[in-house]
Amino acid sequence: MAGREEMAGRAGVPERCLFRATLWRAEAQDAWYFLTLPPDASATVRQRPRAPRGFGSVRVEVTVGGTTWRTSVFPDAASGCFVLPVKKAVRLAEDLEEGEPVDVELEVLE
Repeated sequence: MAGREEMAGRAGVPERCLFRATLWRAEAQDAWYFLTLPPDASATVRQRPRAPRGFGSVRVEVTVGGTTWRTSVFPDAASGCFVLPVKKAVRLAEDLEEGEPVDVELEVLE
């Protein structure tokens, strides 16, 4: 997946995006792993109308390989992008390792 694609939803606002990001481990919490959404995918998340949630989180449905799950993405002040937590069950099911690129399909939920 070299580039990113968007699938337009209501009123032409993208509902879904495809991207590749590198899996990284949080320094403060060794058990926490994340993917940082690229700027264009983060913009897609910001554009979608949704109910306000705590910490600026946004509900999403994510597919990596053959695994689909629902979670939230969170704004990251340092990068200006959103970060996606990747739970252990997904990392094991998809054989994901820290530092590896991961192909992601992400849909913003209302």
